[in-house]
Amino acid sequence: MRLKKFQSTIFQRFFRTETVGGSVLLLFGIAALVLANSPLAERYEHLWSIPITVGIAHHSLSLTLHQWINDGLMGVFFLLVGLEIKRELLVGELASAKKAVLPIACAIGGMLVPAGIYLMCNTSGFGARGWGIPVATDIAFALGALALISPDAPIGARVFLTALAIVDDMGAVLVIAIFYSQSIMWSSLAGAAAVVFVLIGFNVARVRQLWPYLFAGIVLWYFMHQSGVHATISGVILACTIPTNTRINAAQFSREAHALVNQFDRAETGDFLVLSSERQQEALFALKRASEDVAAPTLKLETALHNFSAFVVMPLFAFANAGVKIGLSTEHAEIALGVLAGLVIGKPLGIMAAAFLGVKSGIAKLPASVGWAPLLGYASLAGIGFTMSLFIAMLAFDGTAALDAAKQGILGGSLLGGVAGAIILKAARHSRDDE
Repeated sequence: MRLKKFQSTIFQRFFRTETVGGSVLLLFGIAALVLANSPLAERYEHLWSIPITVGIAHHSLSLTLHQWINDGLMGVFFLLVGLEIKRELLVGELASAKKAVLPIACAIGGMLVPAGIYLMCNTSGFGARGWGIPVATDIAFALGALALISPDAPIGARVFLTALAIVDDMGAVLVIAIFYSQSIMWSSLAGAAAVVFVLIGFNVARVRQLWPYLFAGIVLWYFMHQSGVHATISGVILACTIPTNTRINAAQFSREAHALVNQFDRAETGDFLVLSSERQQEALFALKRASEDVAAPTLKLETALHNFSAFVVMPLFAFANAGVKIGLSTEHAEIALGVLAGLVIGKPLGIMAAAFLGVKSGIAKLPASVGWAPLLGYASLAGIGFTMSLFIAMLAFDGTAALDAAKQGILGGSLLGGVAGAIILKAARHSRDDE
């Protein structure tokens, strides 16, 4: 019972972070949109082209501010994505084959159908390169929209949407690595492989301190950046090597913690000041060491990165990339239409089709307290692509006029997906209340 309550608390804390982060992300996205269509548009564009050089003499790397955000800071975001995927695979909704079937099937359907719809609008030519844009779900925006629209949504629905978005992220990472990398520099890729072996060596040697992994991760990022494979993939690779082992298990920690708390109580001198009691200080520091020993390095890093990613990395990314001039130009309209249709129609269609086939075949079942009508609402919220969609759009069309069209499709599709989800969930709720 306590374990279930603890797991529920962990998920609720995660949900709150993603929800508030989604609101901050929205504000920064709106700010970028306003600036890009204001008299300050030229300064806004110039800001991101400012060069920043890191390093010394002949060993330096010079990128624009925009590139440092998209290639550098987003590496932190992908590290967090990798850690979340790893946790879900080990102990979360994806750890059990029975529980994992539905979100995996729905994520696959929710990727294939949007990509197919996009390609129907862009059957050939330059525009076809953007097929990966509508396949992604923005977990922060989707959970934020769910909290705003349906604050009393059952925990099963929230867990389902989270697991779906995480599997979706796994697919998006593969799409980026395989289809949106540049020509490969094999010498740099060999350097990256060597660093990966070092990271694996740390893990095998049971190195639990995080700094060796993070330092090696920076080196890995550099080699990946130079290799032509998108540098942010290094974050996911690094996450796979962070150890999950602990020095003591939960039962051992519980016994030790109880003993130390009792020691702390017995050492009370009467003035209720820890500063005057050496034995209380000893118990306190021993309890801190025990807490360190029972916490897996993956958990420590994921906890440390959550707020930084939600309130620094993603808002900066949105501010740097969501700025698009709103106009009536029909240039590359097929790209905007393909993205919008993929997110608004393809996402819910693919998710619902996969869920229907899974449930009717008996290999999956709907989450507790979730019917088909609410599921359609959640599937529509999964059409909020934003962060990952913008990221893939930058990889597909950076430096071309097609990028603005893709951004318009993403913003319009994400907005319509959220509105459609809100309408369907409100209607489903009223229908349930009437019954």
